[in-house]
Amino acid sequence: MTCPGLRVQPVVMPFGDRQSWTLLDRDFVVVEPAEAFLSHLHAVERSPNTVKAYAHDLRDWFEFLDQRGLVWSQVRLEDVGRFVAWLRLPGGARLGNVAALPTADSVCTEATVNRKLSAISAFYEFHQRHGVDLGDLLTTWQRRGTRGGSWRPLLAHLGARPERSRRIRLRADRRIPETLDAEQIATIVAACDRLRDQFLFSVLAASGLRIGEALGLRHSDIDAAARLVSVVPRRNANGARAKGVGGRRVPVGAGVIRLYADYLHTEYGDLDSDYVFVNLWSGPTGHPLTCASVYDLVCRIRERTAISFGPHTFRHSYDARRALVAAGWLTDQDELR
Repeated sequence: MTCPGLRVQPVVMPFGDRQSWTLLDRDFVVVEPAEAFLSHLHAVERSPNTVKAYAHDLRDWFEFLDQRGLVWSQVRLEDVGRFVAWLRLPGGARLGNVAALPTADSVCTEATVNRKLSAISAFYEFHQRHGVDLGDLLTTWQRRGTRGGSWRPLLAHLGARPERSRRIRLRADRRIPETLDAEQIATIVAACDRLRDQFLFSVLAASGLRIGEALGLRHSDIDAAARLVSVVPRRNANGARAKGVGGRRVPVGAGVIRLYADYLHTEYGDLDSDYVFVNLWSGPTGHPLTCASVYDLVCRIRERTAISFGPHTFRHSYDARRALVAAGWLTDQDELR
């Protein structure tokens, strides 16, 4: 939904990633509390896509506050509860222009609402830690022992019994990620006209790399003799990013290395570029391939094969196969073949 009063605006930064995002009010003035938080996210090197997602979540929150004449630093838990109900209204009903029928489908899923609550909680935690006086009604969060050290935001009203906290969180069904079997992966690779694209999908399937990690690969990251692919976090001209601050090395099969050699010999040729995946037939020749180009390719291959998949589906499939190896139902040699 596009809010009439607030807008998320891209900005060019003088350091780090060149692109970031901010929030403007109806008079095109920066919303300072949101800007301080979004600038912090950029400073700690959160990806532009992450900053953009937070900006959109904060846009909804400040739009809600503006409609109700609430001051952002003086909200109560009850206001957050009303925000959840507001998020689930159709667009016109959010503005008060139309009434929402009880049978109307919710605009936001439970998972989307929870994500927005997490963003708002992180926003308030940031300001609390930087000295903003939130009075007796504080927004806090707690570190939970989850995989990867992630933070689970908690919106709480600290009342007379601080040992009891009240959470606002919707129950969201856990969706099982889509995966591809070996036959489907082979069909997708075979449907590609170019060796470059065959190699890209083969690398994703064999290594479990994220698409940003694959598009940031340099030739020096591929050790053909050892059959290893190194993931190295660095700034890339195409905006591709590797998550985390540490790198890793991933083994791949001999077939993937042979496809890499065929790609270099047949299509890459004498091109002078450090990047493995580059424009060869459209766009600036030799420039690193972008995520947008890959998604265009995925759409074409989906039409040809009638297989529903995206770049990240290969990572889910890789994780599923590794789980079979761990359970003893598949050997490492089968996995790397």
